[in-house]
Amino acid sequence: MNYPNFGAFIKIKREEKKITLRKMAEMLDVSAPFLSDVEKDRRNPFDLDKLTLVSQILCLSPEDEELMFNLAGDKRNSVAPDLPEYIMQRDYVSSALRTARDLNAGEKEWQEFVEQLRNKKGQ
Repeated sequence: MNYPNFGAFIKIKREEKKITLRKMAEMLDVSAPFLSDVEKDRRNPFDLDKLTLVSQILCLSPEDEELMFNLAGDKRNSVAPDLPEYIMQRDYVSSALRTARDLNAGEKEWQEFVEQLRNKKGQ
């Protein structure tokens, strides 16, 4: 399914789980009007801790959790919130990103790189 934004994603997933807006807000320790504003794309997404809690409450698959993080980053016009700490703690990741940028690496090169990493993990 294609989601237009972070708020729509959260609302659709919440409704699929048959969780009311008020109940979800209570579980997240936010007000119902605040959660409503998030779902209507009037407010920025939650911080990483709350996003992790959202994932747990909604029992998101790893793929849906990744999509949620990406949509949250898109809304903030930023990197997905689950990535900055990883990037900042590893100089080689920043170096790899700069190298890819400088070489104008495209989707094909990144897909090959990710596949190599996945294959290595399986060995």
